[in-house]
Amino acid sequence: MERVLGIGGYFLRATDPEALSVWYRDCLGLDTDEHGLWRQEAGPTVFAAFEAGTDYFGSRTQQTMLNFRVRDLDAMLAQLRAKGADVAEETQDMEGVGRFGWVTDPGGNRIELWQPA
Repeated sequence: MERVLGIGGYFLRATDPEALSVWYRDCLGLDTDEHGLWRQEAGPTVFAAFEAGTDYFGSRTQQTMLNFRVRDLDAMLAQLRAKGADVAEETQDMEGVGRFGWVTDPGGNRIELWQPA
């Protein structure tokens, strides 16, 4: 059986795509080229389905949630707050998995940040 090799892209609708791309670059350090290509570091990726009624993604209209691996969750959340980003106050610790925090981008998309254990 042929298998996928990894995530090849994640695409967002936006009323101002350029401004949203700048937010991802300036707030999360997502440096992409003119075509949106980003060379990420190797590491684990989780693929999981959630119940349709979950509140975990934030708004019920949001059908998917992007999760970024980070080295230092506390430093990333402090950086985002300093830039005026909409950062959730709570964090979550999952033994053996890692720590989680959340930020909502200017387009209203909730993003999960994960510091693996």
